[in-house]
Amino acid sequence: MSTVTVVTDLSSELSHGKSIAIDPGEIYGVPAAYHSKHPGTPALTGLNDYCTLYQQSLTNPDAFWTNQAYDLLQWDRQFSTVRHGGFEYGDIAWFPGGKLNACVNCVDRHAFQNPDKIAIDAEPDDPVTGTRRQLTYGALLREVCKAAQVLRQLGVQRGDVVTIYMPVVIEAVVAMLACARIGAIHSVVFAGFSAAALRGRILDAQSTVIITADEGRRAGKIVPLKTIVDDALTSGESTPVKYCLVFAHTGAKIPMHDGRDKSWFEEMAKRTGYCPAESLDAEDGLFLLYTSGSTGKPKGLLHTVGGFLLGAAMNGKYTFDLQPQDKFFCAGDIGWITGHTYGVYMPLLAGIATVMYEGTPVYPAASRYWTIINRLGVTHLYTAPTSLRLLKRQGDTFVKSQQPFNSLRVLACVGEPIAPEVWRWTNSVIGRNNVQILDTYFQTETGSHVLTPLAGITPSKPGSSCLPFFGIEAVILDPESGKEITSKRATGILAFKRPWPSMARTVLGSHQRFMETYLDIYKGYYFTGDGATRDEDGYYWISGRVDDVVNVAGHRISTAEVEAALLQNAIVAEAAAVGSSDELLGQAITAFVSLKESAIPEIDKTAQVRQELIQEVRRSIGPFSAPKRIYLVSDLPKTRSGKIMRRLLRKMLEGEVIESLGDVSTRYEVE
Repeated sequence: MSTVTVVTDLSSELSHGKSIAIDPGEIYGVPAAYHSKHPGTPALTGLNDYCTLYQQSLTNPDAFWTNQAYDLLQWDRQFSTVRHGGFEYGDIAWFPGGKLNACVNCVDRHAFQNPDKIAIDAEPDDPVTGTRRQLTYGALLREVCKAAQVLRQLGVQRGDVVTIYMPVVIEAVVAMLACARIGAIHSVVFAGFSAAALRGRILDAQSTVIITADEGRRAGKIVPLKTIVDDALTSGESTPVKYCLVFAHTGAKIPMHDGRDKSWFEEMAKRTGYCPAESLDAEDGLFLLYTSGSTGKPKGLLHTVGGFLLGAAMNGKYTFDLQPQDKFFCAGDIGWITGHTYGVYMPLLAGIATVMYEGTPVYPAASRYWTIINRLGVTHLYTAPTSLRLLKRQGDTFVKSQQPFNSLRVLACVGEPIAPEVWRWTNSVIGRNNVQILDTYFQTETGSHVLTPLAGITPSKPGSSCLPFFGIEAVILDPESGKEITSKRATGILAFKRPWPSMARTVLGSHQRFMETYLDIYKGYYFTGDGATRDEDGYYWISGRVDDVVNVAGHRISTAEVEAALLQNAIVAEAAAVGSSDELLGQAITAFVSLKESAIPEIDKTAQVRQELIQEVRRSIGPFSAPKRIYLVSDLPKTRSGKIMRRLLRKMLEGEVIESLGDVSTRYEVE
């Protein structure tokens, strides 16, 4: 191993595009042995290559993005312009004039060259009673073509939105790609959302077709997906859904509504042959994904074909250093952006195998991830810090009993900052100092990584998301003035100064809301909603949300949504929900509830009230959004104008100013 040169002023090197003599060895914990495991030639040879290419992405963006787009994607027609528009009006467009198809890029081009290569390895929830499945690229193309024909037969046209509410199974990916093939927009809804939340997303998207399964399985429990869909379609306001396509996952007997409900197996059996792919404009919609907003109503973020695909493909090449025989295990659910970008699109764009897993990290035992990795020869694991904290709690035995993980090169995290002690445990116990640990940062809105170390290239600092990805001009803003803090060390609001291809284009049905949420708060910048610190080396450290969104186990939950759910209960007069620190989840929701005078319970009935309120939230949003703690209070602290002082509530949870919370003699903590 060559001598390591530590760069103490990396930010200066980045800004001036200097060549850097550095080896990604034992600097800040990067394993020196990493390169000895590399199966091929990396895209970059060192940090100096990153700095040079990063500078090109900022100083000569047209040439940079043109080279990347034509190198990584297959185009039906070349684009006439690299980028149009900007943050001022939110009229951003990438690669206008260009035409391509996401399904062709993910499936066809690999199926024609390597039809027998594995595209998907699917792991069941239960390794004993469940069935492991594999699908080659050739078989995936055949399945997608049949599903695309089914959708067309059901009246789905280019630009229509198809809602998908499914477990993490192969058919969910087939459904997504079938939509992409015919130019429909898929809207995948996490299968943990309630009927009410699902109905709201169907209504917003105006979907005429929904695809679901009879049931899902998770940690040995049955999730009644079709029952939830039936409730969503028949309760409350009528929906535009004409057809419900049902995949028989568990084989359970479920009611099928004549005329509306169709069997996935029966409809697929009627279709044969190749289904031509639509040639789409680069700015045509690829998918909608709903994310929580501080105003309560979820936002349907629209991602487009060309830009999103390029972001995903570049992450495969540079962030993860994917090689042709790799197997990528993304443990994120397909109902979230992580599952979209890194469970489906990125590995398939790269022509490698993606590993799907329906279950949890600790079912039926805390060794489940490791048995999957060893049996399938997984090279990359992408998971959340919450999962690592959970596994760390189980002790080292479950990990060590399955070691060595000879195939594993990269273990990456996403969803929230990883605590340094968890980073070090992951590096030493799981990776045995021989696996690259990546702490990545991105959002539903960004589509792909915006801050991230690059595998085998970037020296890591435990707890930091490291450096900006190509084309990302990250800045720290003063929260009061909105001005850039230009000093090397800075703490404030994380923002981005220029558009990038994979960013969302709008909020469905309300571009004004898109502007108000992301682009108008600090004019000329994209507002992430996260606080951050930049250190003396130019590394970024995410501190957490600065708006009314709580990050629970990597899931963004609007406190306004939780409050609205609590207020649906007739006994509630006022409610406030805030985020609080949680050792396992990162953050948890704590609710403060003021009851109507007529409903104030006796002290021995507070547990019953708690259960009633928690069930209200579970019914309205989903189980994952339920408050961990509820405080019953006589009143909530307010400003003179009547606005609830949530900042005061957060401080109270940190042990400050507890006396300020109304009349504490009537406050009950409900655990």
